[in-house]
Amino acid sequence: MKRLLLFATIAFVVMNVVAAFHAWRFTHFTIEAGTHTDNPEQLTPLEKIGVLLTGIKNPKPTNRTTPAFPYSTQYLISPNGRLETWYSTVPQPRGTVALFHGYTSSKSKLLPEASYFRSLGYNVLLTDFAGNGGSAGNVCTVGHHEAEDVAAVTRWLQRRPGPVFLYANSMGAVATLRAEAELGVRPTANLLECPYGSMLQTAQSRFRSMHVPSFPMANLLVFWGGVENNFWAFDLDATAYAAQVTTPTLLLWGTADPRVTPQETNAIYQALRGPKQRQDFPGSGHEPYWWKHRELWQQTLAQALQHLPATSSSSPLVSH
Repeated sequence: MKRLLLFATIAFVVMNVVAAFHAWRFTHFTIEAGTHTDNPEQLTPLEKIGVLLTGIKNPKPTNRTTPAFPYSTQYLISPNGRLETWYSTVPQPRGTVALFHGYTSSKSKLLPEASYFRSLGYNVLLTDFAGNGGSAGNVCTVGHHEAEDVAAVTRWLQRRPGPVFLYANSMGAVATLRAEAELGVRPTANLLECPYGSMLQTAQSRFRSMHVPSFPMANLLVFWGGVENNFWAFDLDATAYAAQVTTPTLLLWGTADPRVTPQETNAIYQALRGPKQRQDFPGSGHEPYWWKHRELWQQTLAQALQHLPATSSSSPLVSH
């Protein structure tokens, strides 16, 4: 019994050390240049073993291109540090669309989307979350602290004329929901792509994609990710946030998404309290939906921008 207890204690300590190490690598970008570790579903079995042993390579995301349209660089202040944004105006704007990127990404990845919103007659503001691109720091909390960046950007825009729409994907979508549920942000409407259900669910999905049992390591990873970044990560829950959101919301999801399940998406959609619409994209994964469904994506967003603020029902904008 003593040997068994000693073995269990050592195993518990080792699992916690490994989880703490992986959580740090996952939430702290390195400043050295390099390429990010491929998504789990793209790794070979040997590469997956290497990631489990050494953690992911996580260099700070950079902006590899700049807008082809006229813009100015604006620096805004968030509790997380200075945020770098690109602000572009159009003549006689219908409002402004603020765009927020996902995990290990940057504002330059949303330039095609921003160009489309400009063509519809909207100003655009693209933001690097703190720790990403040209913004300060190197820490990423996968949606928790980033909600403060969403709040800072939205309030800056709301001091200017016109309605403010928030377009966000993945981590950015979760940050948007938290900003509205817990920080009092009230935009005109949300356009949200593939928010994950909770931090625990997204950690579990990463283990599943590597064909590794998720328990107990996913739970330990979430625990240490929160401890190392000063928040309780088990409460990072988009479904719970959605239940407090009354903002008109369009929810977009790809039916082949390997990271966000149908159950997560359904739960978030059902929890939303305000006017809501939903569009699914057949065969699309965790990726920009205009890659495979450009016309449908454009039509869905154009109609949503026109109708969401006045919508009083929860029926879908188009069939899904």
